[in-house]
Amino acid sequence: MAEKSGYKVSDIQVLKGLEAVRKRPAMYIGSTDKHGLHHIFTEILDNSVDEAIAGYCKNIWVFLNKDGSLTVKDNGRGIPVDKHPETKVSTLETVMTNLHAGGKFEKGAYKVSGGLHGVGMKCTNALSEWMQTTVHFDGGIYTQRYERGVPVAPVKRIGDTKETGTEHTFAPDPTIFSETEFDFDAIVKKCRQHAYLTAGLRISVIDQTEEEEKRYDLYFEDGIKSYVQFLNIDSKLIGEEPLYINKTDEDVVVEVAMQYTDGMEEDVRCYTNNIVNPEGGTHLAGFRTAVTSAFNNYAQKEELLRGVDGNLNGDDVREGLTAVVSVKVADPQFEGQTKIKLNNPEVKSVVARVVRDEITTYLEENPKEAKDIVGKAVLANKAKAAAKAARDAVIRKSALESTTLPGKLADCTSNDPAVSELFIVEGDSAGGSAKQGRDRHTQAILPLRGKIMNTQKYRVDRVLSNNEFNDVTTALGVGIGETLDISKLRYHKIIIMSDADVDGLHITT
Repeated sequence: MAEKSGYKVSDIQVLKGLEAVRKRPAMYIGSTDKHGLHHIFTEILDNSVDEAIAGYCKNIWVFLNKDGSLTVKDNGRGIPVDKHPETKVSTLETVMTNLHAGGKFEKGAYKVSGGLHGVGMKCTNALSEWMQTTVHFDGGIYTQRYERGVPVAPVKRIGDTKETGTEHTFAPDPTIFSETEFDFDAIVKKCRQHAYLTAGLRISVIDQTEEEEKRYDLYFEDGIKSYVQFLNIDSKLIGEEPLYINKTDEDVVVEVAMQYTDGMEEDVRCYTNNIVNPEGGTHLAGFRTAVTSAFNNYAQKEELLRGVDGNLNGDDVREGLTAVVSVKVADPQFEGQTKIKLNNPEVKSVVARVVRDEITTYLEENPKEAKDIVGKAVLANKAKAAAKAARDAVIRKSALESTTLPGKLADCTSNDPAVSELFIVEGDSAGGSAKQGRDRHTQAILPLRGKIMNTQKYRVDRVLSNNEFNDVTTALGVGIGETLDISKLRYHKIIIMSDADVDGLHITT
């Protein structure tokens, strides 16, 4: 059998050290494009932030260097340098070159950590053309250089110090990454996020690639409360201050800041051990459950649900909500090394319980804000119900009158959308002139009554009840809402031909 298949013992590869990372980089960092490039920076930054979360680091410095390399330095404890009992080489070399060596596999060195698998720093080393790590530890300064993850020489003591900390400088490997130039703004954004999530931590970002140095010093004493205020800086607020929650339950630290605006969008950002979870997870599920439950309980008790069929749903209650949900978990379970989603099932119930209790207390103590938020949610509920009714009516009308076009539409004779054009003109007089000068075979004219409503400013139910809007949607033929089918577009070129006055300017913009 072995001879027939050609499958031999020698076909089995054993990858040593960090070879596996270089062989399959996407498995560890997601991609080798710009996103992956910044991921190897994030892995180093996360290690310094873990020191801050553990209470050992107050300052982090990030330098973009002229040679294209990047430096991350902190004043944490530093990496130990003594000989490791298992590997028989320096602990520094062990944690930099042994894929599954680090202080994050057990709960001794770090109670919580963003670097769940302890492999992040090694990934950066493996995927760098070169990397230099210097530590201030136990009275000495020690350094080691690596090239593509392989130590050039043993760890060397180069001086004495009274300080502690770690400094990594690395240059991304151009044979791995399609791009190797770091984006200063993206790095500032990531560092700002960590500074918000770790109250009292100062992160300085210094760009030395140009003649004139750029520097950002990021420090937020109020942490995620300041984060929510930053996100809402251009919004009209409901209530003066965000609700801030910070409690530990069943060894899960739950930190939440939330505030409502008069807008219609929901903006909830989720983090686990300071790592962003763009797809949320169990902490987001618990938070949403708590918000919906607390507001419905309050609204029922205060008899604020008149005109609502049943309870408010989650979308209603979260309309206009800005929140940051940050949890600290000793053993986080993520989807993949890139940590897009938290999967720990126990976190959902903990977050739900903590947040529900705190929101309930807030609503009792702030009745004006409570009634404003509930009133907004009730309005959203009613608007959606009205929009659904209006949408259903339009759909039924379209089904019954599928061949009926607007009476004012002067359609073209061609049935080919690719050559058909729709001119939307302002008023009947303009429509008359346009009809006289058009090519009847390919050009259709639809007069509208003056300046029509700005659909961006109104809820869906109001828009769907507007005659001019319905004339346009019927003429286009693509449907609306769930029935939208762009392939049914009757004209592939649409021209808005308004008057050269103020109303015309409003129509075109």
